[in-house]
Amino acid sequence: MFLVCASANAMEVQTDVEYGNGGGEKLLLDVYKPSGEGTFPAIIIVHGGAWVGGDKQGSEKVFAKPLTDANYVCVSINYRLAPKYKWPACYDDAQTAVKWVKANAGSYKIDSKKIAVMGYSAGGQIAALAAMTADNGMEVQGIVLVSSPTDLVYDGMRRGDITTYLAAVFGSKGLDAQALQQLWDASPINYIYPGLPPVLLIHGTADNIVPYQLSVNFKTRLNTLNVPCDIITIEGGTHNINSWEVRDKDYVKKTIEWFDNNLKISK
Repeated sequence: MFLVCASANAMEVQTDVEYGNGGGEKLLLDVYKPSGEGTFPAIIIVHGGAWVGGDKQGSEKVFAKPLTDANYVCVSINYRLAPKYKWPACYDDAQTAVKWVKANAGSYKIDSKKIAVMGYSAGGQIAALAAMTADNGMEVQGIVLVSSPTDLVYDGMRRGDITTYLAAVFGSKGLDAQALQQLWDASPINYIYPGLPPVLLIHGTADNIVPYQLSVNFKTRLNTLNVPCDIITIEGGTHNINSWEVRDKDYVKKTIEWFDNNLKISK
């Protein structure tokens, strides 16, 4: 555990906080805290990396400082990775993180009734499913998915096979009936129900890893069931967040505005 005090906006960053234990492995997170008395809304960030890699200090960290400057506590988590840990280890860890944030809200100036999850790429699939299947009392108030595979069956059928990454997660050897069932069971699009918290989708139209169409389909299903959903479209954007600013210099600002509007922040 290490504490860094940033100058200027006096942001505090506490790293490698243990939030649980999975399979004998310590589960760690970083906390970015605004200055001031609080309490503040919290955003739990779940990193990308195709279920087999990535880290809480990855490219999705681009959101952490701007959100903290806007008076949000950001909690960026690590989780167990494939192929060492099969599904549902990463999903279990995301749910554990939500429970930890709620249980420790007072220690980190967090408003326990204003918590959202945010995931990039595979992290979005994990975050969405954890939020959409939350136990009673563990619900969150917002879901933000960045370039996320929300329908694994659709993507598998599009490719004509299961990806090597998903094969590592589920232990599958091909797109057979068993694999299709596993993909269906792990697809957030199949867990949409009326009453879900508001959803924001952020996706690039030139994404050839996770097609933009997945977010379009997800939004359509959400709207059909009257779940509030907005989409920030990055025209010409690829799967790489680091290339987005030249396409839309305001996409992070738009994301913060969405959080402000949907988590009802008092200015």
